Amino acid sequence: MDAPPPNRSNHAKDATVFRILDANLNRAREALRTIEDFARFIRNDATAAAQCKQARHRLTQFATQFERELLQQRDTVGDVGTTITTTEEARRLSTDAVAKAALGRLTEALRCIEEYGKMVSPTDAADVEQIRYGCYTLGQRLFERHELLQRIRTARLHVLLTASLCRHEWQRTAIATLRGGADVIQLREKELSDNELLERANWLREQTREHDASLIINDRADIAKLVDADGVHLGQDDVPPAAARQIVGPLKLVGVSTHSVSEATNPRAQAADYLGVGTMFASATKPDVGVGGPTLLSHVADAVADVPLVGIGGVSAENVLQVVSVAPARTAVAVSQAILGAADVEAATRAMVDALTSVRAVVPG
Repeated sequence: MDAPPPNRSNHAKDATVFRILDANLNRAREALRTIEDFARFIRNDATAAAQCKQARHRLTQFATQFERELLQQRDTVGDVGTTITTTEEARRLSTDAVAKAALGRLTEALRCIEEYGKMVSPTDAADVEQIRYGCYTLGQRLFERHELLQRIRTARLHVLLTASLCRHEWQRTAIATLRGGADVIQLREKELSDNELLERANWLREQTREHDASLIINDRADIAKLVDADGVHLGQDDVPPAAARQIVGPLKLVGVSTHSVSEATNPRAQAADYLGVGTMFASATKPDVGVGGPTLLSHVADAVADVPLVGIGGVSAENVLQVVSVAPARTAVAVSQAILGAADVEAATRAMVDALTSVRAVVPG
């Protein structure tokens, strides 16, 4: 009698286990195809689509080993579960709902394959476990990361928070900007100790969540990771975006500062989720950086399609419309002194947010 293949268990006494595996392999691969199309056509996410395709290939490899057993046990006509359904299954209200339902079916099916697969091939069952873990991350990418990307794409105003530039106490200033409607707070402190920076970032994380705003940490991916910030912003001399992602994780945002079209189109910038472009106007906080003005932003917008842009440097209530009018649908501004040094920080923030909102509503992007 031939010995079983080395990768199969000798304990698969009940051949009907293949009936369970067959049903769940089909269910998982069908769900992966549904999610792949969502990633490809709705999210335009090539990485997620490729992950789906690879997972389907790995499951097909698993099924191929047991093709004869799976087909022998398939009994669609005699399956008592084919007529069981729920009201929720009969309709889907959006493409997001379709994909989320498919993700639910996928992870449940993978768990079944993993558990019952241990009876026929523990090695393959372990591989299915890894596929299942990857699908949890896939779901996060398609929904949690997508939400972060949408927030940064629709953001109008980033406030660069540095305590030394605040006219009032920095915490009071931060809360005032959030009440005034700032979409993003970027913590930019280069002189604090690590402990002070961590404490400040933790406090801001609580405040930004309370006000439904995003928190970005300047330069420090490690601090961004520790406080679960929405992302990190990098200068040209900081670590590359790929290295920062290894720290903050693949779901978080990475922004990169650029000062020319060449910097905005090089591989470093291409790995970013959004680009800071400057300097727009003469800036006391960046006196050593050449002024490119809205013309620079216009050239970058022409050279880099679809990526959100943030005009930075010397932006004020008097010149903000010159910046965002270049590409209003995808341009925000980052402001420091014009808001932090205002007598009424909340009013200054609200006035700028209102101006940015109005130009987006009137001028096509």
